[in-house]
Amino acid sequence: MTNPFGGQARPAPGLPQLPTPPTGWPVGSYATYEEAQRAVDHLADSDFPVRDLTIVGVDLMLVERVIGRLTWGRVLASGAASGAWFGLFVGLLLSLFSPDGSFLPILVGLASGAVFGMAFAAAGYGASKGRRDFQSASQMVAGRYDVLCEPRNAEQAREMLARLAMGSPGGGF
Repeated sequence: MTNPFGGQARPAPGLPQLPTPPTGWPVGSYATYEEAQRAVDHLADSDFPVRDLTIVGVDLMLVERVIGRLTWGRVLASGAASGAWFGLFVGLLLSLFSPDGSFLPILVGLASGAVFGMAFAAAGYGASKGRRDFQSASQMVAGRYDVLCEPRNAEQAREMLARLAMGSPGGGF
């Protein structure tokens, strides 16, 4: 297995190489990832052996939030902007090697990048034939987050998290 940079990928020490189901006993269940993270952070602050813990998202969902409607104007403007950034980068690189030190390579790179960005964005949007006339952002979320602990320390973790829940405002997370 290789990493994106072409080198040999190495798993983190102590972790299995292939994806495996989590192991351990449940010591806490939380509605949000932030609450589960706070629970593990509390255990870490209390010198608990956190290598025995795992946060597991249960009932996974792909949530796609619609951001806005796509129009030809937005598509072309977005393509021009992203192309202009790339063109600016290329223009800056070319200007470093320009013998007279002019700004012409920067301007040419900026303009040509914007034009090509618009062209590619228009081609992509036109090819969709109106089947996806909106912008969205996707994220994976879970219905709940369980904190699991290896059996050797599970009871201690459960007791520490119970004390945390009783000491927090509202009696829990």
